[in-house]
Amino acid sequence: MALTELERKRCEKALADFMARRRPLPHLHSQLDLGYKMEGQSIEIFESRPHWKDAGVRQESPVAKATFVRTQGLWKVFWMRADLKWHNYEPKAAVNTFKEFLGAVDRDEHGCFFG
Repeated sequence: MALTELERKRCEKALADFMARRRPLPHLHSQLDLGYKMEGQSIEIFESRPHWKDAGVRQESPVAKATFVRTQGLWKVFWMRADLKWHNYEPKAAVNTFKEFLGAVDRDEHGCFFG
């Protein structure tokens, strides 16, 4: 089941705060930027940069993903490994709030999200 409109708005507000802290300086956005997408009950954070062969094409690299499990009332936390598959973020595989997810990504204590 998809996030409700209220849940989406809360997440968008938290993401706006996160992006304000983590995005590169505006003059660098053409070289490297940070974005997100919401699909169903999942929110994915990604880096965006020009493709190495064709600078006119933007390439997205996944950074982190949170999926809301309504039946459990928690957010599952994932990171993209070198095998290009999502894996549970073992130090904290689930959190109670979306803000906790963003805090874990922001701190990146184990170098899983931003290397």
